[in-house]
Amino acid sequence: MGTVTLGVSIAVPEPYGSLIQERRASFGDPAAHGIPTHVTLLPPTEADASALPAIEAHLAEVAAAGRPFPMRLSGTGTFRPLSPVVFIQVVEGASACTWLQKRVRDSSGPLVRELQFPYHPHVTVAHGIAEEAMDRAYEELSEYGAQWSCTSFALYEQGADGVWRKLQEYAFGGGGEVPGVPSQSTPADRPASLSP
Repeated sequence: MGTVTLGVSIAVPEPYGSLIQERRASFGDPAAHGIPTHVTLLPPTEADASALPAIEAHLAEVAAAGRPFPMRLSGTGTFRPLSPVVFIQVVEGASACTWLQKRVRDSSGPLVRELQFPYHPHVTVAHGIAEEAMDRAYEELSEYGAQWSCTSFALYEQGADGVWRKLQEYAFGGGGEVPGVPSQSTPADRPASLSP
């Protein structure tokens, strides 16, 4: 069956998701329209395709143990000079995101992996672009804020075309469909992709 590249993230719901995506594009980030706005729980990870059922069962267990929590974004931060990233800060909900990502990567599960950097929940708004554009993103979004109730996370797979597609959404508490959290709209000519 071969391998697949997977990622797990919390989508930033509308109207915030598209707005941040458009702002990212305005800074000249060529990947902007291919990246739905999100908070990463598991960065791109190679897995055996035959392990997908076990991975999906594991994520369902993680979600069943979780509960909805408030998420609030406010202001900007950067990982420079270690990594060329400007982001919007998660100022409420960070501890819940940290708890979730630890469970996703738990040593008893199928998604065990070490992280390149210590986990720091954030929403990327510029990645790998000119320094002046990174500075502009940092300044122009310095007073940005958004808040919502986080009720789920999702599993994504990266296709051979580099596009990330949602495989499954997992509601907290083991519920079914997530009410009140619309899927982020992605026009057909703008494929969804997951950022680093």
